[in-house]
Amino acid sequence: MSTITVRDLRKTYVVPVREGGVKAALGALVRRRTREVEAVQRISFDIAEGEVVGFLGPNGAGKTTTLKMLAGLLHPTSGEASVGGHVPWRRDHGYLRSMALIMGQRNQLQWDIPVIDSYRLNRAVYRIADADFSSRLDELTDLLDLGSLLDKPVRNLSLGERMKCEVAGSLLHQPMTVFLDEPTIGLDVAMQRRIRSFIAEYNRRTGASVMLTSHYMGDVEALCQRVIVIHHGRLLHDGDLAGLVRTFSATKTITVEFDADADVAADLGGLRDHDDVSITDQSAHGLTVEVPKDRAPQVAARMLSTLPVADLTVEEPPIEGVIERVFTSQDEA
Repeated sequence: MSTITVRDLRKTYVVPVREGGVKAALGALVRRRTREVEAVQRISFDIAEGEVVGFLGPNGAGKTTTLKMLAGLLHPTSGEASVGGHVPWRRDHGYLRSMALIMGQRNQLQWDIPVIDSYRLNRAVYRIADADFSSRLDELTDLLDLGSLLDKPVRNLSLGERMKCEVAGSLLHQPMTVFLDEPTIGLDVAMQRRIRSFIAEYNRRTGASVMLTSHYMGDVEALCQRVIVIHHGRLLHDGDLAGLVRTFSATKTITVEFDADADVAADLGGLRDHDDVSITDQSAHGLTVEVPKDRAPQVAARMLSTLPVADLTVEEPPIEGVIERVFTSQDEA
């Protein structure tokens, strides 16, 4: 059963165009020129109940615009969407009580009052029963270790502490659809891991559907089995991470570690004679090469037979490199 259904969703902005300088500014008062910017171009996808999906793309790809349309903050230029049976931009009360939009770069708690008072305000806004509020607050406090933070004004919290409190506050009404826009931006590695673990646990306990945008591939790899990739407002890929690698990467990475007392020849066992073998890293202790996928077994066998190998691994390229290659190839096209 699909919780989120999107069909031919499109958003076009009309923006003013003028050159710099006083003359151009005066001319714009008389005759204003504009141009259309296609932020989202007829994308379609479905997300099932309980699914966690990564929504990827470079800056300006249309990710946040799409999430804002699905959260009801923006009206689309054309197309249709349904989230939990609701049309998002109608913003009916039933829909607003069933979803949450969490943006890592936006403060949603009251700045000058203690965190717990912001939570009580949310309880009133969402009309959460006292018993439900208490049990959910206890659960979220335990999962995110918020006990020492609840009585502090938000302005006195560190970025990581504030982000934990923001996430908890947005989930007090237990939404069944959650849109996460860069939830770990600016956080240290330990706090990123804590937020990821919490999101996974919330999804497991409630069965909520989650759409996640992030420039940290660690977030995506830890939480999402499926990814949707968009670029310049167009949908490029919808499938699992392994499928993304298969589709957009034609190479594998072979890494070898040499024996401690090895004397490696300058020609590296003849590897330099092969145009399809790219040496990406080399030292006295080891070597990393990038080769076409269909050549990986032969190259690995040659390295084992001609080099003093202590250890060898064959891997798919890092997901960050694959994503970068996707966007670069699309820009060139």
